[in-house]
Amino acid sequence: MVQILYEDNHILVAVKPPNMLSQEDASGDPDILSILKQDIKVRYNKPGNVYLGLVHRLDRPVGGVMVFARTSKAASRLSDQVRRRDVHKRYWAIVYGRPPRRTERLEHYLVKNHRTNMVSVTSNPLQGKSAILTYHCLDTIDPFSLLDIELETGRPHQIRVQLSQIGCPIFGDQRYGRDVNQAGQQIALWSYRLQFTHPVKKEPMQFTSMPPDAYPWNLFDLHNVLI
Repeated sequence: MVQILYEDNHILVAVKPPNMLSQEDASGDPDILSILKQDIKVRYNKPGNVYLGLVHRLDRPVGGVMVFARTSKAASRLSDQVRRRDVHKRYWAIVYGRPPRRTERLEHYLVKNHRTNMVSVTSNPLQGKSAILTYHCLDTIDPFSLLDIELETGRPHQIRVQLSQIGCPIFGDQRYGRDVNQAGQQIALWSYRLQFTHPVKKEPMQFTSMPPDAYPWNLFDLHNVLI
């Protein structure tokens, strides 16, 4: 079951469970977009196809807040906000070790290998795409640190690759932290806050979602660090 945080005639805000696809792919595994379309079809007894626009994505293992568009007009306007970087996404990540600085703005150039679905850092700006984020270390409980992250860009696997690059792989990340993580561990990366302007009402919108009360999240007092 997918938790819906908000819904009107123009947008729908929901919480993507970890390990669920954002959109259907060749695997045929469940995806949140299809599930929400079916839910709308049933709840409103809609005949035919249901429109629901995918505005942004979360990596499959990552959970948290997502916004969807219920009309093509809303989809266009929200997508424009994404392009202008007016959609603000905040994440929590639990990483191994302590980052080099308490607060830092990271900028790397990333290259994606489409054959392996792996992303790597390149020193050549002409070969990669700019990836920018700012992190703030909220707390440390050895061997882990809790980071608050704000994205400026939305590249595939961006947070995972950039944190691994500075020597702080995310707990449970099997791709970019395989040296310290074990198979079967759930990645500790969560989209906890999403801010944007309503595409029709022009009102500021903000939604938050808490990660599961499970290890290693339950090592930290997340309610007190919510900022």
